Amino acid sequence: MVKCMRFEQIRDYGLSIGYSHVGVAPVESLSGFADEIMSRGDEYDFFLKMLTRSVQKRVPEAKSIIVLVWDYFQHDYPEALQEIIGKLYLSRCFVAPPGYVSHARLKLMTDFLASSGMSLDADPYFLPSRWVGAKAGIVDIGKNTFAYTNDSGSYISLNTIVVDQEFEYGHQATATKCPPNCSVCIDACPTKALYAPFRLDPQKCIAFNNFMTQDKNGFAPSFIPDELRASIGCKIHGCDICQDVCPRNQKKLKQPKPRDNYIEEKAPTITLSNILNMSDDFYDQTINAILYNYKVDKRFLMRNAALAMGNSKDERYMDDLVAAMEHPDALVREYAAWALEQIKGG
Repeated sequence: MVKCMRFEQIRDYGLSIGYSHVGVAPVESLSGFADEIMSRGDEYDFFLKMLTRSVQKRVPEAKSIIVLVWDYFQHDYPEALQEIIGKLYLSRCFVAPPGYVSHARLKLMTDFLASSGMSLDADPYFLPSRWVGAKAGIVDIGKNTFAYTNDSGSYISLNTIVVDQEFEYGHQATATKCPPNCSVCIDACPTKALYAPFRLDPQKCIAFNNFMTQDKNGFAPSFIPDELRASIGCKIHGCDICQDVCPRNQKKLKQPKPRDNYIEEKAPTITLSNILNMSDDFYDQTINAILYNYKVDKRFLMRNAALAMGNSKDERYMDDLVAAMEHPDALVREYAAWALEQIKGG
């Protein structure tokens, strides 16, 4: 027998397993999202290819969207790693595969919902979680396009779950809490992907060029445009620049946090040299245990490491890059050659 579950029960359970906020919005809250995306011109062409399946096709009787907020910045990480990898990925919460804590937490929530007989879908790539979170009243959108909460700033990861049950909603969409005249995130963006308040050209974003450019189902080619390469700097997997400069995040940044023992132990081995020259064992046991996005092919992360070496202008990387010129993969050789030119040119 199907029993109706009150939202208060869902919220309490979500908080009990570690989520910092739990909200709900009607499926109708998606209205207007596709129009907004299409209004941005060709900036989001790649994303429109992902929006090919309607909510109703995934959950035929879809009524509501549950939004879960996870505070991922609960530990401090070595500065050297934060220079090349975003904190979201060091926290190992983003689209975690089976066998990892973040995957288990989401599975606990979906099992809890399913126990009442609900039909549901929790595909992490399926819904615009920031948009829905704002409609649910548990986040607001900053000028850098990130979702914010009062306690965690923008260092949050969101999951959405579509269910076939209605709830009492009662929440109003949350307006931005960014200071009216603040533009520090826009000014700090090295690739100018952020070009106006609440406006991002994703194909210029460092994170996009780090890991979406993997020839994934035709969404984006593996080529990183020449005009962006120098601006990417030494970032090989994600970028926190627009978040770290944000006044709304300073309280969270300055809060004392414990060290992450796992990352501390791995940190000395996660270097640009080791990544460019990584063996399959190093990839499987160290890199793929953190950067889940690269589980398909390590060659793109090797490409990123070469690019970062070139942007560092550090002559200590010359031997690594010269060796990479003999790599059997043409992609790795191409970016190693580019990096050598940057270092030689000084």
